[in-house]
Amino acid sequence: MTTKKQVSKKKNSATTKQYKDGFGPSTVKDDVILSVRNLKTNFTTKWGTVKAVDGVDFDLRKGETLGIVGESGSGKSVTSLSIMRLVPNPPGTIEDGEILLNGRDILKLSEKEMTEIRGGEVSLILQDPMTALNPVFNVSNQVGEAISIHQGLKGSSLWEKIVESLKSVRIPAAEVRAKDFPHQLSGGMRQRVVGAIGISSAPSVLIADEPTTSLDVTIQAAYLRLLKQIQAESDIGIIFITHDFGIVAKMCDRVAVMYAGRIVESADVRTIFNNPLHEYTKALISSVPKLEEKTGRLAQIEGQPPMLWDLSEGDAFAPRSTLKFKPEDAKIRPELVEVSPNHWVQLSRSSVKDFDKFSHLVDY
Repeated sequence: MTTKKQVSKKKNSATTKQYKDGFGPSTVKDDVILSVRNLKTNFTTKWGTVKAVDGVDFDLRKGETLGIVGESGSGKSVTSLSIMRLVPNPPGTIEDGEILLNGRDILKLSEKEMTEIRGGEVSLILQDPMTALNPVFNVSNQVGEAISIHQGLKGSSLWEKIVESLKSVRIPAAEVRAKDFPHQLSGGMRQRVVGAIGISSAPSVLIADEPTTSLDVTIQAAYLRLLKQIQAESDIGIIFITHDFGIVAKMCDRVAVMYAGRIVESADVRTIFNNPLHEYTKALISSVPKLEEKTGRLAQIEGQPPMLWDLSEGDAFAPRSTLKFKPEDAKIRPELVEVSPNHWVQLSRSSVKDFDKFSHLVDY
């Protein structure tokens, strides 16, 4: 089990990190609204048991944007589905852990209670609005469904709330657009409608699973800026799942890097970019093109992510690491350790170049 982070809970006090770059100033408060502890989610397949999420720990504070990054198959989306308790069963099951939402462990709730939580206290924005929206219902029906379930509004009150939700995501002529069908909207407008559904019931937590994948660069920037504006107005906590470190740099307050179902490094966004310690984090950052530098071929991570149904108990990244290490070093399951204030790294001789500097923090 990974080491757990201790977070102070001073009510309504802003943190000291108030960065002004990116899409706006930080709005982070110290109030923890979501705590995930030792989360384990497995899938049963014909090849064996897939450990899609293998002992994940993190906290999300009010007004904070937490970026979860990693290659495809690293466990990012399964983590979000686990938080929503939408893991398909069978073949998937949440085997262990706690998910504390505003102090309540949602893994212990009934399905009826979870129906009230989903779309109410926690919402999910999917990466493809064309699959998230039903093509045979207009916008007002789809935005209104979430509102009527969680707020019980009907008639003119429901219509007014629908229009208000569409206006909150800066959709022009909201009264007209509410009567449109998804195919009549542009990709950016469809994604805004999905966002309107997500925030319509004022959730505490918004999970955005690669919401800009289908958008061009200009619309992408406008949408991300919109999310930050909504966050500043409502103090909502956002979990932003992506593989794009360029977006992370401008969008997130803190970053958790996932590999093979585990968090290998976690810190505030500036620490991750300025002082990454895990070789996987370094490799991901080096693969981002930099306009101010002349580069030839972009760096790439050699090899492939491991097969999660045949995952060893040791360091999963060791086979792809460029460091020199002994074979027995790779067989030790690395712990997630706090190497400096709020900077957590999965310490292993096979994946951390400066391991000796922090070796006193572990007993292997």
